[in-house]
Amino acid sequence: MLTKKQWEHCLEEMDKMFPDAHCELVHDNPFELTIATLLSAQCTDALVNKVTKNLFQKYKTPEDYLAVSLEELQSDIRSIGLYRNKAKNIQALCEKLINNFHGEIPQSREQLVTLPGVGRKTANVVLSVAFNIPALAVDTHVERVTKRLGLCRLKDSVLEVEETVMKKTPKEKWSKTHHQLIFFGRYHCKAQNPQCHVCPLLDMCREGQKRMKKGLVKSDKSEK
Repeated sequence: MLTKKQWEHCLEEMDKMFPDAHCELVHDNPFELTIATLLSAQCTDALVNKVTKNLFQKYKTPEDYLAVSLEELQSDIRSIGLYRNKAKNIQALCEKLINNFHGEIPQSREQLVTLPGVGRKTANVVLSVAFNIPALAVDTHVERVTKRLGLCRLKDSVLEVEETVMKKTPKEKWSKTHHQLIFFGRYHCKAQNPQCHVCPLLDMCREGQKRMKKGLVKSDKSEK
């Protein structure tokens, strides 16, 4: 397992690689971010942004989403996976916002997770990005990178990963670390063909060293 000092070194290297890491979901306010994050479950941010480009022009408020039929909303997000269930959750979420929160996105995790379609990960994204409240959302990239590096155990649950990363990372860096881990996992330590051969963290990455020894890593030449 990585020590706190080793983890600090990892964060420093990721900061050098991705100093401008940020939320790639396009949004203008907390409400749009919540909808976009809900839509992003099991879906790429790039596809969500394509859909929300028109969606956010058509729907501005919770009332707007409730003014159309469920079938119309489903049609508007049809290209996104699980669109039927997500459309249903969006309308239920909007109804609860109006009835319980005066139409505004709440600023606490406890309240956020009461919204239909909003789990702990989505709540943490909204807290961190929309309200600048220290939080660390664990998505597939964060989980993969921390387990490959050996900061977390392979058997750890998502919540255990979140707790471990928060424990070993200064609170004021939680949000930045979340985005840099995502960028590191999305563009460098990919699920398929991770760039181990040019990784500055290879000397302390148990998974990368195993892959190199087994010849599982493709070089730049072989990928062309």
